[in-house]
Amino acid sequence: MDPLGIEGAWVVTPPVHSDVRGSFLELFRADELYGVLGYRMEIAQANCSVSRQGVIRGIHFADVPPGQAKYVSCVSGAILDVVVDLRVGSPGYGRWEALQLDDENRRSVLVSEGLGHAFMALSETATAVYLCSTPYAPGREHGVHPLDPALGIAWPAGREPVLSDKDAAAPSLAEANEAGLLPRYADCLAYTARLRAQERPVSI
Repeated sequence: MDPLGIEGAWVVTPPVHSDVRGSFLELFRADELYGVLGYRMEIAQANCSVSRQGVIRGIHFADVPPGQAKYVSCVSGAILDVVVDLRVGSPGYGRWEALQLDDENRRSVLVSEGLGHAFMALSETATAVYLCSTPYAPGREHGVHPLDPALGIAWPAGREPVLSDKDAAAPSLAEANEAGLLPRYADCLAYTARLRAQERPVSI
C-alpha cells in the first residue's frame, strides 16, 4: 500500500498471478489495511455500481463520526477515481488527487473517514465495487458538486459529464462549508484515534 498525496488515502497495487487459465489476485487484505490504519476497518456494506461512459458519481462524504471509509476497486472497465480533502482545518483542505483504476492494473483505493470520493467512468461501461465501513444512512450522507470550478478537478476531456439529479444539485465546496456540512479535521483525527485506542489490550 502506498500513500496518496491526500492524507488518509492509499493506493493498493496487488500482484496479479496470470497463466493459461487467466489470472488471480487478492482484491482485499484486512491485515494490510490494519498495517496502515492501526485499527481494523469494519466492512458493513459492499456496493456495486455499473456506469456508462462519462458518468460521474460523487463527490460523496458522510458525517464524522462515524463517517464512512471506502475501499474502491474497478472490476470491469476503467474509472478515474478522485479523492478530495473536504476536512475543514486540514492542511490539505480543498486539494484532490486522481488516479485510474481498471481491470488491467487492478489497483484499489482506500479512502478514510471524512474524505470526499468521486469517480468518472472512462470505458463504455465500468463496474466499481466499494467496501464501506458503515451502512448507507441518508441523513448522514452529503455531497459537493464534482464540477465546482473552485476545486478544479481535471475530469478527462472529450466525455460529456453525466450526473444524477442529486449530484447535479449538490452545493459547491464553499457553500457546503458555509452550511456547516463538511467534516472537521480535528473530529476526524479524534475519531481515528478512538478506533486505534480500542485495538489496544486492556491492562488489568
